[in-house]
Amino acid sequence: MAQSAESVTEMDRDDAYILDRKDVVQMLYAVDRDDRAGLLELMAPLHPADIADLLEQINTYDRMRLIRLCGETFDGEILSELDEALREEVIEVLNPKVLAEAVRELDSDDVVDLIEDLDEPQQEAILDVLEDSDRAAVEQSLTYPEFSAGRLMQREVVMAPEHWTVGEAIDYLRNSDHLPEQFYHVILVDPKLRPSGNVTLGKLMSSARDVTLKSIMEEVFHTIPVTQSEGDVAYAFNQYHLISAPVVDETERLVGVITIDDAMAVLDEENEEDILRLAGVDGESRLSDRVIDTTKRRFPWLAVNLVTAVLASLVIAQFEEAIATIVALAVLMPIVASMGGNAGTQSLTVAVRALATKDLTGANLWRVIRREVMVGLVNGVAFAIVMGVVGILWFGSPALGGVIAVAMVVNLVVAGLAGIVIPVVLDKLGVDPALASGAFVTTVTDVVGFFAFLGLAVVVLL
Repeated sequence: MAQSAESVTEMDRDDAYILDRKDVVQMLYAVDRDDRAGLLELMAPLHPADIADLLEQINTYDRMRLIRLCGETFDGEILSELDEALREEVIEVLNPKVLAEAVRELDSDDVVDLIEDLDEPQQEAILDVLEDSDRAAVEQSLTYPEFSAGRLMQREVVMAPEHWTVGEAIDYLRNSDHLPEQFYHVILVDPKLRPSGNVTLGKLMSSARDVTLKSIMEEVFHTIPVTQSEGDVAYAFNQYHLISAPVVDETERLVGVITIDDAMAVLDEENEEDILRLAGVDGESRLSDRVIDTTKRRFPWLAVNLVTAVLASLVIAQFEEAIATIVALAVLMPIVASMGGNAGTQSLTVAVRALATKDLTGANLWRVIRREVMVGLVNGVAFAIVMGVVGILWFGSPALGGVIAVAMVVNLVVAGLAGIVIPVVLDKLGVDPALASGAFVTTVTDVVGFFAFLGLAVVVLL
């Protein structure tokens, strides 16, 4: 780490660097000694995302001391990489001048992402440090619906008239003082500022100066309506292999651009939320959340699970006499319910993912349902044979083996059906299938499993 530590913003980002526990301990030791030079030297090789990870890993007291020790060298990109739950806390600690300098370094989309979830006083504090043009751009973006393309886009756009040549475009780019830090296309526009095509920088640099931009446009061109949801934007980028896409308003005029890094960040967030919600955990949960906030988010779905468990228990209660007479039923019935629950979760996971990627539609719904039911039937028969043999060898009762075998087939078929149908129905009703499906599928498989096994046992064995 023997690098100059003139500023945290002057990081060597070409070399890969992984933050480990030893580095964290060394940095906290530098904070304890009030050793600013030593701290900056340790932070010099780190990317802003790594520093954001560091701030998220340490406690509030150490976090505040570290930020104050950094002083004016605090990099604005760290704020955009920082977990939303900690941004307000960090902004409150930053000196106003440091905050102003940090925010001015950010692109408009990063500023919007930074302030959209802050309280109004903190929003005003950040908007006040922006130049008038930048403030107007950010305020305009904030007028668009939350989680829309208008919030995701950056206002810094590189565009050129359709009739320009490669030479004119290159001269314009070389003489421009306000190009975005990163861009991938030059967007061609007509006289009404309506985008008509993209020219990649590779094509631009490899073509002769007298070649018209229109003749080297990309074949695939996709515009994004400013009100389109973030999820649909991410889907379009993934589906059509886009690198960047212009954003247009209701009159088809160019108002911004979305780049692949922002779209993929949305896709990553949605995937993470789906994973959390499948476990009944709110998609906004973070490791840095307070106990009370985490408890509030988890309590409702634990309560739902309690209700569903009571329903399953009510089914069992209807067969108390049978269970008391044949103790083997109490031993075997959790197996049927557990197998059904696992099979249902497998189908549910496939369905939720397919809905998120728009692979599961009305056109293929019945085919997918038939497939999952057949998978449940085949697996049910296979495990029915196994459990039938177990029932005979363990309890010496062919009839009991037959009962659990039939119950296994019934529950796995129902599990496959429920795992697909329930998330589709919830999606149609406007309820997030990732968050709500698990409790319903588990209820169905438990109730059907217990009822099928105990009901058949009463008919056959008693």
